[in-house]
Amino acid sequence: MKKQLDRREFVKIGGLVTAGTAVGFGLPLLPLYRASATGEVADRSGLRWGMVIDITKCKDGCTACVDACDEENGLNLLIKPEGASDSEWDKQRPRWIREVKLKDNLTGRISTMPMMCQHCEHPPCVDVCPTGASFRRADGIVMVDRHTCIGCRYCMMACPYNARSFIHENVKFKITAAPRGKGCVESCNLCVHRRDNGGTTTACQDACQQGAIVFGDLKDPNSAVSQAMARYPTVQIRGDLKLNTGVRYTDV
Repeated sequence: MKKQLDRREFVKIGGLVTAGTAVGFGLPLLPLYRASATGEVADRSGLRWGMVIDITKCKDGCTACVDACDEENGLNLLIKPEGASDSEWDKQRPRWIREVKLKDNLTGRISTMPMMCQHCEHPPCVDVCPTGASFRRADGIVMVDRHTCIGCRYCMMACPYNARSFIHENVKFKITAAPRGKGCVESCNLCVHRRDNGGTTTACQDACQQGAIVFGDLKDPNSAVSQAMARYPTVQIRGDLKLNTGVRYTDV
């Protein structure tokens, strides 16, 4: 008779799988990285997708990037659970981009900025995932494999940007480019379906009429995003964590 593992045992084994034997289970984590002789992790890919966001161009009350993201990834198709209040649904509903307000304590100036997955080079969400469902692609995109996600939500607790959402309810409608199901975690994937089909923009970038979002290959010095980073000083949110984020902001 086969032994039935409880959740604690499964998570313990999952941690061992992630650490050393993931290839045998077909998990996507290990093939995307290469350890150097010094133990440092380096990309195999010759590119890294990322973006620069100029918050001086973000207008208070503008939701163009959020709305475009919702439509592109089918988040607008999710239905409020029966009996839930609007306030409960607003707190619970999945969001890949959130509108965050910042106040300068010295000047009192209030700025609005979009916050999404920062696509870290050293993502904490990947470090804590017991099954390898959270992984980073060779091109720098951090994603969740819904087939191996067990809904433990460790990644949500580890993310310093509160960028991940959990699907609490059964999903009735979804689009092919963004499949989802109850019990899984998800977050911004830089419109990965566009990346894999030759696209060079994201939905949020296309929707921003102010030109606040610049997307491209961070490793290409001639790309628009690299030139923007060279032209203006940019910062990482929680740069003290040394995660080397793929999303940078100007005038924060």
